[in-house]
Amino acid sequence: MADRSLSALSGLNLAVAGMQTALGAFLPVFLGTRGWSHAEIGFALSLATASAMVAQIPGGALVDAAPHKRIVVAACVTAVALAALAIASFPSHIPVLAAQILQGMASAILIPAIAAITLVLSRHDALGERFGKNTSFAALGSMLAAAFIGAVGILSHRATLFAAVAMGLIALLILGGIHGTDIAAGPRLTRHRSIRRQGQPPSPWHDLTRDPALLIFAGAMALFQLGNAALLPIAAKGWTSLSGGHADLIVAAAIILPQALVAILSPKFGRIAESHGRRLVLLLGFGAMPLRALLFALDGNPYLMVAWQALDGITGAAFGVMIPLVIADITHRTGRFNLAMGMVALVGGIGAVLGNPIAGVLADRLGETATFVALATAGAAGFLVIARWMPETREDFDPPAEV
Repeated sequence: MADRSLSALSGLNLAVAGMQTALGAFLPVFLGTRGWSHAEIGFALSLATASAMVAQIPGGALVDAAPHKRIVVAACVTAVALAALAIASFPSHIPVLAAQILQGMASAILIPAIAAITLVLSRHDALGERFGKNTSFAALGSMLAAAFIGAVGILSHRATLFAAVAMGLIALLILGGIHGTDIAAGPRLTRHRSIRRQGQPPSPWHDLTRDPALLIFAGAMALFQLGNAALLPIAAKGWTSLSGGHADLIVAAAIILPQALVAILSPKFGRIAESHGRRLVLLLGFGAMPLRALLFALDGNPYLMVAWQALDGITGAAFGVMIPLVIADITHRTGRFNLAMGMVALVGGIGAVLGNPIAGVLADRLGETATFVALATAGAAGFLVIARWMPETREDFDPPAEV
């Protein structure tokens, strides 16, 4: 029964999100306590993003071609865990930058690989709700990791990175619960052309570059990431100086609150996307980010900023569901789902890789308030692109005849 593998898939999303939270949001605090500046931290974060960009297109093609996607997931989880271990053990510049390259490339392949397994195991008419469950369990994993790390971080900032290693080992154990027989039965559950059946190959890869919906969506994601990627790192670095040894607790609260909303809202957003279309949920996700940045600019009090960070829950819930769902819509007749995921992530990554160092330099020279206003402007531009040009991608699908 596919239900057993879907349950393991939920656990996998939980563990992987916990691992990435430990290595992601808490890393600026750890590096800040080691004397790294805004610009140096921004460069390290951007290096991971740049590495992910390099891996996006070949990674998507690899996942499309790989006959055993669970092996791809296992290799990527192992690589991210090793990167966390390296940073914890050798927090000087060269080891940290090398580890950021490794984890950036592995993460670029890991996310579409998990989405590909989801696509195989799920019915297309329930795909929105399934992606909502994935996002909900990922949010729960981030919450649990943030709560645990926020507590142990008072005693040791390095412990946050060892927690990432432990969560990676848990993810590998859970991955074994996704059964090959359920994946083999996948073509009976989906009509997506990316699933090879009846000798039908996907369309040529360059057809993706001619799809207007995919290009508009990718462009909007680039603008969003230009504003969003540096938002929490800039705030977290400021919290280190304002709150001293309690910075990890503040970062934890800034993660737990929005992730609680993500866990609650994601399945609901998936159902709304299936019943009312994709645009409404997309607009909610894109609109929450510039509002959050403007609220950050209004008051630098870390406790108020944690409250404003709740808006990230709306964005996280919307994007966790809509990015793979919209791309599944666009590619369902042509195939190349993972390659399209890689293309969108690549273009979005360009925004992120520019956003982190630009925001770091702005924060060092002009202050955090001006930086937050600049980030809000980029996010608002992404919202306008979706509102003005993004078409509705939802179509009505009849159930597969063989089910």
